[in-house]
Amino acid sequence: MKKENKLVNKIERLLRRANCPRYLHHYGPKKYEFYIHALCLLIKEICKLSFRRVSNLLRMLGFDVPSYSALCKMRKRIPLRMWKDIFRTTVPLNCHIAAVDSTGISRNNPSWHYTKRINSKKPIKGYIKLSTFLDTRRKKLLALRVRAKPRHDIKDFNYLLRQYSNFNKLVGDTAYDAEMIHKKCFDTDIITVIKPRKNVRRGFYRKKQMKFYSEKTYHRRSMIESGFGSLKRKYGSSTLAKTITTQRAEIYCKATLYNLSLILQETFN
Repeated sequence: MKKENKLVNKIERLLRRANCPRYLHHYGPKKYEFYIHALCLLIKEICKLSFRRVSNLLRMLGFDVPSYSALCKMRKRIPLRMWKDIFRTTVPLNCHIAAVDSTGISRNNPSWHYTKRINSKKPIKGYIKLSTFLDTRRKKLLALRVRAKPRHDIKDFNYLLRQYSNFNKLVGDTAYDAEMIHKKCFDTDIITVIKPRKNVRRGFYRKKQMKFYSEKTYHRRSMIESGFGSLKRKYGSSTLAKTITTQRAEIYCKATLYNLSLILQETFN
């Protein structure tokens, strides 16, 4: 039970740093504290279990936890700002080189037999788009943007920059070579190392930032691809949630656990 108590203490400290309330509802029934719900949801993503199984598992270990139906309802009620606060506690204070890119999270995980039986060569449903900043040295996620439908990569850049801007250089692929992005970074004293497009008219801020372009620095962008691969291998590349609210909650849980695993690796190393 010592290991289980250590895990509970870590979750409590994480929520205390995020200034999360003791109870989610001020006037509701105060039977379970908020850290109990957060503990169940995080362990659900670590072990890749259903709500019923994670509830039964923690009860077998001696924890007093809500039922599986209560956990499912609680995940819908937790606001997005609270998930952001919990995620920020795992983000480093500053970063030298950050990479920006996006990836897709499939909405379901059909079996290979089912996909072959219906002769499907394309995904069964549309995917969720996840845009992120990543620290290329620590490989930690710095900011997240979750969309229910695919959009162009530059649409999410301003949102990500408002979430985190404590870095000196930004590396990105050709999709982010836009005058708006170069101007925004120039105004915030950030050097952009973005692969230039071909046969495109050079703008004022693009020309200024191209003075600092380095092919060696640009290849640091591959760190974000390895970060996406590690995130999906550890916590799954698909989500079974139905609504965008629960999908965001699930992805923020995975991102928080991913950063926590890197913190533990740094501690032991």
